[in-house]
Amino acid sequence: MNVYAFLKKVIHAVIADFMSTGQIPTCVNRLSFSCERARDAHHGEFSTNAAMILGSMIGSKPYHLAKMIAARLQNTQAVADVVVAGQGFINIRLTADFWQDRLREILNAGLSYGNGTLGAGRRVNVEFVSANPTGPLHIGHGRGAVVGDALAALLEKVGYAVTREYYINDGGTQVDILARSTYLRYCEALGEKIGAIPEGYYPGAYLQPIGQALASRDGNRWLHMPESAWLDPVRTFSINAMMKAIRADLEALGVRHDVFFSESRLIADGKIEAAVRLLEEHGLLYEGMLEAPVGKEVKDKEMKPQVLFRATRFGDHVDRPLRKSDGRWAYFASDLAYHLDKHHRGFSHMIDVWGADHSGYVQRMQAAVQALTGGKSTLDVKLCQMVNLLDDGQSAKMSKRTGTFVTLRAVIDRVGRDVVRFMMLTRKSDAHLNFDFTKITEQSRENPVFYVQYAHARACSVYRHACLIFHNDNLCEKNLATSALHRLTDPSEICLIRILAGWPQLVEGAAEAHEPHRVAYYLCEVAAAFHELWNKGQDLEELRFLNSDNPELSIARLALVKGVSTVLASGLAVFGVEPVQELR
Repeated sequence: MNVYAFLKKVIHAVIADFMSTGQIPTCVNRLSFSCERARDAHHGEFSTNAAMILGSMIGSKPYHLAKMIAARLQNTQAVADVVVAGQGFINIRLTADFWQDRLREILNAGLSYGNGTLGAGRRVNVEFVSANPTGPLHIGHGRGAVVGDALAALLEKVGYAVTREYYINDGGTQVDILARSTYLRYCEALGEKIGAIPEGYYPGAYLQPIGQALASRDGNRWLHMPESAWLDPVRTFSINAMMKAIRADLEALGVRHDVFFSESRLIADGKIEAAVRLLEEHGLLYEGMLEAPVGKEVKDKEMKPQVLFRATRFGDHVDRPLRKSDGRWAYFASDLAYHLDKHHRGFSHMIDVWGADHSGYVQRMQAAVQALTGGKSTLDVKLCQMVNLLDDGQSAKMSKRTGTFVTLRAVIDRVGRDVVRFMMLTRKSDAHLNFDFTKITEQSRENPVFYVQYAHARACSVYRHACLIFHNDNLCEKNLATSALHRLTDPSEICLIRILAGWPQLVEGAAEAHEPHRVAYYLCEVAAAFHELWNKGQDLEELRFLNSDNPELSIARLALVKGVSTVLASGLAVFGVEPVQELR
């Protein structure tokens, strides 16, 4: 149950009843108001502005309406107390029975707790990583990979049919440069002197084994041949080798894609021309010249008429060229065709995860999707900021096999997949992230990875200990759900259950906002409440989880502990992180 949705439904029913009896004027069929966690726990558990919104609509004083609504809510079975505060806020506290039932619901649902129907089976395409196949994945790519994968998992949890997609940029000049760079390494593998790597080529040592592999396969077939003879086959060989390495790195991170879509295939199938024709048919293309960027001088010979897309009609701040000055299609034209292809494949919801250096590209692509699909498809872009690798606050010193950046695989090998995945989600994706190797190995509350995993391990430890004390093989979730949960009455216990019961609403909100980092904040909150209750039990015997002299209360508290481990495991599953049973 989404407790917030439940409360809103109850309040809606009360207001509808007032309207049906003429106690307040009939206004609208759908009244939009908020129902949130109360800022001050002393005033209640939840707060709603329903009376204030309703009062502004019908011209009545919110405080009077709040009193009316509160009086009716007080007689609702699940409500323990209602208080009107300020100018008309309604603060609500629910009964212990209601919260005990929520724990029962968690235990019965298991890891599926929090699953929802918001998506209603609608198809959504989440495109992420999509790194050019010209080098190994770096730590920045890793952040985008984790954000995209976790977002896809969130959307699946609330009922969307998700396709995870990788767009292979194998149709531009950068793959020609890759082929030329690989050819140098191929020549080197055959004993040729290649000298310094030419400027503009890819200098990384990662191309040496690819050159060697090409030499092993083809021998000296391409040696001393003109570029026109070897460029295509070497390009194909290089792209395939790089994509194999990229897939291996993604697999090490626990990331999978359903579709790998090739730009070169898009070009070969004439889909760029088809997208351009569609824009032309709708009168969205014209020939013109763009003004020079502010502060930049442009020579007269560079000012040539271009084919421009009327992006400003769709919210962009400038119209956009589709062809380069040499007559070739701009990257933007390929991206137009690619997103149109997504639409034709049935995706009315598209989400792209990009690096923050692409922020200036967002408006034009959203404008393009709106224009090409007639507004039938939407595009949301999640930007991922840089990751700063640190060691105890100082810039991390790691082997840079590429010569220019730290590879994702090097970080995974150092700290493990689960740590990388969790840490990448501890901040909003468009905020800079400090990844400190020293901090993430500390066993302290300041290390969110440890703190959450420790809570799960501690819950598992309590469960194992309970099985020894009570010699009961039937302490599974289903049986615990039928235990004497009415014994859970301490405010700290009810508070913990209330936090656990917030998981469905948290999942839905994070999925709607496309913000998986909210899950990390929530898991830390659950861990903090659980650790606090455990510590209280160490100080106060009456709050200990297990007491062999009081088996009924102990089993009820074990049910609460199991609820904690279940919700933590459910959240970690969204992150693709394995919950640990014990810490070593």
